[in-house]
Amino acid sequence: MPIYEYRLKRNAVEPGCEKCRERFEVVQKMSDKPLTECPVCKAPIEKLISAFSFNEAMDDKMKRTGLHKLVKKDKGVYEKQY
Repeated sequence: MPIYEYRLKRNAVEPGCEKCRERFEVVQKMSDKPLTECPVCKAPIEKLISAFSFNEAMDDKMKRTGLHKLVKKDKGVYEKQY
């Protein structure tokens, strides 16, 4: 199951608690609806867009499965690395 990040809404009137004032993670099914309030203090929260990590081990795995990695060289020009 994916891990989603949430935080206190920027325009929230309520101050929030220690949990939602900072980013916090929740494990949810993709089919679950996003949370709208902090599970601790019930303040309004928003779901964040998170960047996934990509490491060299994944790079090697992609090579073995036959996928290709393209690197942008110029405007509209990409070079195949593998």
